[in-house]
Amino acid sequence: MKRLIPFCLFWLATSAAFAQQDPLYSQYLNNPIVLNPAYAGINNVFSASLAYRTQWTGLDGAPKTALVSANSSFFDNKVGGGLTIINDRIGSVTNTQINISGAYKIEFGDNTFSFGMQTGINTYKENNDELDIRDPNDALFSSNQNFTKVNIGAGAILKGPQYFIGLSVPRLINSTESIDNIETQIYSRHYYLGLGYVFLLNNSLALKTATLVKALADAPASIDLSASLLFLDRFNAGLMSRNLETYGLVFGMLLKENLRFGYTFEVPTNQSVGSQFTSHELTLTLDLELLDGHFIKERYF
Repeated sequence: MKRLIPFCLFWLATSAAFAQQDPLYSQYLNNPIVLNPAYAGINNVFSASLAYRTQWTGLDGAPKTALVSANSSFFDNKVGGGLTIINDRIGSVTNTQINISGAYKIEFGDNTFSFGMQTGINTYKENNDELDIRDPNDALFSSNQNFTKVNIGAGAILKGPQYFIGLSVPRLINSTESIDNIETQIYSRHYYLGLGYVFLLNNSLALKTATLVKALADAPASIDLSASLLFLDRFNAGLMSRNLETYGLVFGMLLKENLRFGYTFEVPTNQSVGSQFTSHELTLTLDLELLDGHFIKERYF
């Protein structure tokens, strides 16, 4: 059945098709490889993650993102490799990304510098049968669209026991497509700067802070800020904000020595879509010692 979606979501869905932006993540420090290929193998273990985000719950056609990733170190922990699969849907548009990443690491003391690259495919699908089109003669919506683009990305990370700095461009190539002889922008290059630092307050309490800056051409930068109290290196609870337009509660728990759970509850303000449309994000990360040299240890990032 066709759905009549509000004007704001109609605009979001069409803009997603013709100027695709990366999905939003509030739990990015639980799974940095989704934004930066240099994270592959950086913790000298095999690590697998699942995540799901439902944004603006209750708004018809609102974004939903699911991802699965795995990464590991190899060859005496000198290099890393990873696989990331992301499915992102907004309105009638679905974007599926599959990326393979590789990284080379240099360790000095307790610090690690890693440089990584990734390559993969992005598959875009737009099902206009789900929309009620005001102008049935509009060429942009005359038929369903389905096409695939190849892309490459790069990133670098400097990481220590209490800090994390990452700079990345996950997809370097701006993609265009001709739809009914109309040249349209499919994807615009994104730049990410991620920062994290943990202040050790006493033997059982720490303050974990993080910032993520996302920038792309012809659009304002997006800035995520978060701060969480970490208890006994097992439980964390805190606050986050995105552009001072969305606010949220952040929770995390070490279920076992190698299994981490994270949850974020977000409430947008009227500067965004309105406080009645909340967002939820869940992550689950498992670390395993699969190869010689793998070693699970307490870590913040």
